[in-house]
Amino acid sequence: MGSSNEQDLLSTEIVNRGIEPSGPNAGSPTFSVRVRRRLPDFLQSVNLKYEKLGYHYLINHAVYLATIPVLVLVFGAEVGSLSRDEIWKKLWDYNIATVVGFFSVFVLTVCVYFMSRPRSVYLIDFACYKPSDELKVTREEFIDLARKSGKFDEETLGFKKRILQASGIGDETYVPRSISSSENITTMKEGREEASMVIFGALDELFEKTRVKPKDVGVLVVNCSIFNPTPSLSAMVINHYKMRGNIISYNLGGMGCSAGIIALDLARDMLQSNPNSYAVVVSTEMVGYNWYVGRDKSRVIPNCFFRMGCSAVMLSNRRRDFRHAKYRLEHIVRTHKAADDRSFRSVYQEEDEQGYKGLKISRDLMEVGGEALKTNITTLGPLVLPFSEQLLFFAALLRRTFSPAAKTVTSSSTTSKTNGAKSSSSSDLFKPYIPDYKLAFEHFCFHAASKAVLDELQKNLGLSEENMEASRMTLQRFGNTSSSGIWYELAYLEAKESVRRGDRVWQIAFGSGFKCNSVVWKAMRKVKKPARNNPWVDCISRYPVAL
Repeated sequence: MGSSNEQDLLSTEIVNRGIEPSGPNAGSPTFSVRVRRRLPDFLQSVNLKYEKLGYHYLINHAVYLATIPVLVLVFGAEVGSLSRDEIWKKLWDYNIATVVGFFSVFVLTVCVYFMSRPRSVYLIDFACYKPSDELKVTREEFIDLARKSGKFDEETLGFKKRILQASGIGDETYVPRSISSSENITTMKEGREEASMVIFGALDELFEKTRVKPKDVGVLVVNCSIFNPTPSLSAMVINHYKMRGNIISYNLGGMGCSAGIIALDLARDMLQSNPNSYAVVVSTEMVGYNWYVGRDKSRVIPNCFFRMGCSAVMLSNRRRDFRHAKYRLEHIVRTHKAADDRSFRSVYQEEDEQGYKGLKISRDLMEVGGEALKTNITTLGPLVLPFSEQLLFFAALLRRTFSPAAKTVTSSSTTSKTNGAKSSSSSDLFKPYIPDYKLAFEHFCFHAASKAVLDELQKNLGLSEENMEASRMTLQRFGNTSSSGIWYELAYLEAKESVRRGDRVWQIAFGSGFKCNSVVWKAMRKVKKPARNNPWVDCISRYPVAL
């Protein structure tokens, strides 16, 4: 059965190679068979261990769910059988010392509970850097810049053009003009210049929006996956803004496109141990420094997708910021699959045969990403899904685990294809139940890596075009801006005035390693009007556009 499942993931394609020009078969048509590996059906491939992982939260709290309603019913029945006079008489019959003691213990318990609870972390505001119009390029201009550099042959340029046409990226993204240079642009000087432009541009906007002075920031986290100079980017920020000497600063490198959520997790932990503090999280990637100049197609792909961008987020754990904060941090769930060799090498930086350094994209990336996504959402589900969805999930789990018919259907579906309608209905009865995440969130911000990735997410999670709008439009307008992309998507939702008080926002990002990370926010107020420096403010009336 295992070999049959493996074969189901393979697709074959007959490729016409044309007429053989020489040799014993000269003049004859030649063909070859191309075998490709397909991404498994998400709905049919949720492993049992992931179902158990996703349901552990409900099981762990089953005692409370079972006993609390019983206690409430018993207490209500007891009190309901007494009149008001009988209730007062019973209260006065108790010894005053007993009443005072009980009340003191109650107050002490409540105080300990609230003091031991982690502090709420609020998002005061955020900023997304928008480069100047002189750095804006169309897809044709992007190819012309690459051709002008003289580093690519026509075959490689043609491959880039085909990738761009299917990428979902539009004609208004931003790249550094240095990519057209015939000289080496992957230098520390070029990297620092680009980093200064995007990081300081985003931070200037953030400090202007929040009116927080740089010296008042207690925690600083900067993440950039590949460009990691010495002194660090975090030190560069501290030097530029002359921040205080006892600031807690971190610089994250090599964490991929999901590093922005990892940086948020680190900032949250620092805020929990440092009361009444501000934390700033900066997420970016250097396009010019990562520019690959070789001809290996697996390394050329990142050149086509990555674009300039940077986000800066202001967090606070001060209770008085509750009134003017935009969002409250609810949950962060991180999934890391680096223990698996395929996951570890799915996005890998190394030199090619000519010695040119670049990011190598594995053919297994989509499958590896699907496995990481399954683990992440089944862990997140019990934290955010309504109880009714969790019960349906649990019922499906029990049906698949204990029903002998489920095993029969599973084995027969892999060995027989003749009983079409009957086997289909039976397999539908016992397939894993994928919860409806639209019941848990009002807004979705998925990492805009590529059109293919967004298509898979939409299909596998059963989302509508409206749910995917922010992600698709961000990919079309700004391209893949790495770890900052999810913030351009939230800026899109704010520019559309879609965010209302109480709305829940789900941001999810993927990164090398392989990682899949989620963060959940709850809106504290309605965003009535986008800020004047919102990156979408001058073009939001044109969106959404047809892709």
